[in-house]
Amino acid sequence: MCLGVPGRITSITPNELGMTMGRVDFGGIVKEVCLAYTPEVEVGDYVLVHVGFALNRIDEEEAHRVFEFVKGLGELDELREAEPE
Repeated sequence: MCLGVPGRITSITPNELGMTMGRVDFGGIVKEVCLAYTPEVEVGDYVLVHVGFALNRIDEEEAHRVFEFVKGLGELDELREAEPE
């Protein structure tokens, strides 16, 4: 199943191509995410991420609700498995 996963932006930087990227914390799992579709976001904001792209900003309460639901489905295991060792 493909789901958007909420996460909190911890930093924002341009990559070598000039695209806006962010480090996003998914409950302790931190990934690099493209922020091109969400130019209005700032560090500390919560975003809904799908396939490495932040699709929209969401409020913190909604982020926590969705995160707990996704966590309950076991979908966060895919994020852990993708982490380099």
